[in-house]
Amino acid sequence: MKGRPHQVQARDQRVTVHQPARDEPPLIEVDGLAVSYRTRRGDVRAVRDVSFSVRRGESFGIVGESGSGKSTVAFSLVNFLGAGGRITQGRLTFQGRDLRSLDDRELARLRGRHIAMVYQDPSLALNPSLRVGEQLMEVLEIHRAAGREEARRASIEMLRRVHIPDPETVMTRFPHQLSGGQQQRVVIAMALLSDPSLLILDEPTTALDVTVEAAVLDLVDELRRELDAAVIYITHDLGVVARVCDTVGVMYAGEMVERAPVVDIFRRPAHPYTLGLLRCLPDLGRSKYSGTLTPIPGHVPRPDEELAGCRFAPRCPYATERCHGESPALRQLDDGHLARCHWAEKVQEDGGRGPVVASPLRSAGSRNGEPAPVTLDVKQLKAYYRQEESGIVARLRKNVRYVKAVDGVSLTLRQGCTLGIVGESGCGKSTLARTIAGLERPTEGTIRLLGGDVTAPVEQRSFADIRRLQMVFQHPDSTLNPSFSVGYQIGRALQKLGGVPGSRVKDEVVRLLQAVKLNASYYDRLPHQLSGGEKQRVAIARAIAARPEVLICDEPLSALDVSVQAAIINLLVEIQREYGMSILFIAHDLSVVRYLSDDVAIMYLGNVCEMGPAEAVFAPPYHPYTEALLSAIPLPDPTLRPKPVRLDGQVPSALNPPPGCPFHTRCPHKAGDICEREVPPARVSGEGHVIYCHLPLDELPAQEPFAHAAASSAAASSGEKVPGGIRS
Repeated sequence: MKGRPHQVQARDQRVTVHQPARDEPPLIEVDGLAVSYRTRRGDVRAVRDVSFSVRRGESFGIVGESGSGKSTVAFSLVNFLGAGGRITQGRLTFQGRDLRSLDDRELARLRGRHIAMVYQDPSLALNPSLRVGEQLMEVLEIHRAAGREEARRASIEMLRRVHIPDPETVMTRFPHQLSGGQQQRVVIAMALLSDPSLLILDEPTTALDVTVEAAVLDLVDELRRELDAAVIYITHDLGVVARVCDTVGVMYAGEMVERAPVVDIFRRPAHPYTLGLLRCLPDLGRSKYSGTLTPIPGHVPRPDEELAGCRFAPRCPYATERCHGESPALRQLDDGHLARCHWAEKVQEDGGRGPVVASPLRSAGSRNGEPAPVTLDVKQLKAYYRQEESGIVARLRKNVRYVKAVDGVSLTLRQGCTLGIVGESGCGKSTLARTIAGLERPTEGTIRLLGGDVTAPVEQRSFADIRRLQMVFQHPDSTLNPSFSVGYQIGRALQKLGGVPGSRVKDEVVRLLQAVKLNASYYDRLPHQLSGGEKQRVAIARAIAARPEVLICDEPLSALDVSVQAAIINLLVEIQREYGMSILFIAHDLSVVRYLSDDVAIMYLGNVCEMGPAEAVFAPPYHPYTEALLSAIPLPDPTLRPKPVRLDGQVPSALNPPPGCPFHTRCPHKAGDICEREVPPARVSGEGHVIYCHLPLDELPAQEPFAHAAASSAAASSGEKVPGGIRS
């Protein structure tokens, strides 16, 4: 591959950041791109003056919040703007050819043979009525004029190259018979079959587990280097950008506000928006007790909202009168580093992640040396789903099997503390939460809340027990009634569960809205008038209206931008401090879990494989599964690479879980036949820290602590001195 490697020392590991040779002509070049959409109110400018170029073998990342225009830029390159979208100005060239001068037929030929795109949701790119093999072979038959047998052989080989097990069988399956990770790999295989010169990926890992995401990112990087293809990677995840990109463009409100090599973006950001995004991120080395996050205030302006000066000025801590009246140009600061800011040099001086504001929150895990009282106690909880096999013979035999979603989980949540639950999709964490909340009927086990038995489903629980335990769901759209105002829905919870008289309801609703950082004007708004982050705040306000002792949060942040996510994290911390609530927090983002949680439980296939204080779980020794999860986290530092630990195969079915240790089919440290026969014993690593594994503690994975590496990285970014920190 062409280009000169730039070496960066990251602790004891050497990371190579690819930098394409400067004398290579760009494969694709975008100059002054502007895109508008026709609406009933007139033309709306979605993209304004965007320029960048990508060479062969280079990976260019486009990052920004929702509504920044990053996906519109990608769709412009393949002319997928829809009937209302049009490019109003700018030049787009691919291999020296002007893309705007090509007709539809020429563009279709170019897209099929030289430019490929992978979308965020693979189910939208795959035809549900055609087998996977038919869809893969069609690419070669149409764009490469390949024969039937040749197309089949090439498709199977490509599935093998994207690490799909048993590709011959996968060829015969329909998309719905594959997991999300397998579907995404099929879409990537389909994109690569035509041997494209340019691969565009639009949020391809957003819906994937961290382990599958790591495998997909490894695959993209491997194929980029092997095929010497150019990659444009669109994402809101700065950790992904740090891991796979050579150069990064940061977009805000339709404009590219900063463009630089990936190391410069993270080490010396020059635009306040980029600096703000970095300050929003929790990292594995810090918790809620060491400092609060710094969300970006305000909101991204609407595309139809015209501003006289800088579009970021209303949210910018550096803004002056000049910023509100004069729009800044994209200007060069250093070699290859451009920023659209009047005060870019000042931002670079402040640099890195910036200071962390001290948090007044103190640990509630103990009082005067004694553990806090237990609020929630779960013992040997099981939740099985009955599943009857299809077919007349199976029905006559009454062959009934059970999906063992939760298979004997025990946990304790103390007053004023947060217990984080982590695991891949299908591990049973959401079923566990719904069973504790009474939304699912437990098969066995007990659930005790404040000493009282609440094992029964919610319809059999007392009003007092329902009030004491409330839940916030992943998607607020599915829990907020679109026909009723925000004030009515919170007020109803206050009256029904909080016992607030009607005369005081409105005042209490306004107080709750202010507690979740929304003003009184939201009282009369309907859910569709709110952003995603605002809806989630309303859902939290409604949940805390009952003053619950336990708040269950099931993936409440997964669909939010990093700035909104930081605001919600701070909100949960403040609510916990003010009301003394215990929080059961479920998420797949281990950085968020580490920041919020006092204790952490790692779940795999319905079982807890490791549990203990957060600082102990995120330090060695690790359960082999915990090690793999931590290794897969895309850390927001391009110079830091944890030792890769990749898991082979898929998570086994909960219909037929493996005997012995449920993780033995994928474990890279398998001890032998004993793992297949016997349930692993509890290894006590420290006070409250338990690892369920056949390996003795001194043989468990003990590579360098991931949390310490991340903390060192953050300190190096902000200029702090940390013993053993990263030196670049």
